[in-house]
Amino acid sequence: MKRIASIYIVVLGLLAVPVAQAQNPHAVKAGVDALTSLTLTNAQVAQYSRQAVQQMDAQNKVAGANDPYTKRLNRIVSRHRTVSGIPINYKVYLVPEVNAFATADGSVRVFKGLMDIMTDQEILAIIGHEIGHVVNKDSHDAMKSALRRSAVRNAVASQAGTLGDLSRSEIGGVADYLLGASFSRNQETEADDYSYQFLKKNGYSVLPLASSFEKLSKAGGGRVPEFLSTHPDSKNRAARIRARAKSEGRR
Repeated sequence: MKRIASIYIVVLGLLAVPVAQAQNPHAVKAGVDALTSLTLTNAQVAQYSRQAVQQMDAQNKVAGANDPYTKRLNRIVSRHRTVSGIPINYKVYLVPEVNAFATADGSVRVFKGLMDIMTDQEILAIIGHEIGHVVNKDSHDAMKSALRRSAVRNAVASQAGTLGDLSRSEIGGVADYLLGASFSRNQETEADDYSYQFLKKNGYSVLPLASSFEKLSKAGGGRVPEFLSTHPDSKNRAARIRARAKSEGRR
């Protein structure tokens, strides 16, 4: 749902090639990123994701097998250990943030803060959304997109003059973020649709997907303007789900 930017930073960091000895590190990095974006495979993305999740698991307090949060999550996902042929592994991070994420290797991590404010059905709806990212291979697409943007930015940064200075500046970083935000919003909408179908297919109510967005909106307080966010506005997402459910006569 609310994706963790550090995951992509860690994963992309695993792709980095030392350029300290290069005469122009920006130019070398541009070439490496461009080549990697063309040759990146789903298997590589899964491998990088697995390494990233291992690091994340080491950096966060993970609920043990007998922890009430783990037992609750296991009960919620008991029917969904494999989805679309992908083995899914679930863990709870005992941290207060309202968050959840999934990676290309089938890892789903749910935060304690999220579980504290959501019902079982709402948690399942959020997990359906996160599994949608895995099934839709969003990590692969996002990584390729990030590498292409990095290649362009580093190519410009390798040049002298105003454009090079701009690309190397914080403004260049903001521009790169805005380009990625639009791409990510499309992925989020597709993952919403996957969760809706996931709930419907498995005989669950689809409305907890909408109510989970409404709770996320309240939990977020003052929201970031939608055009600056990597996610569509939570209230708009909830309204979209409710309208679809009404049109299909679903509860």
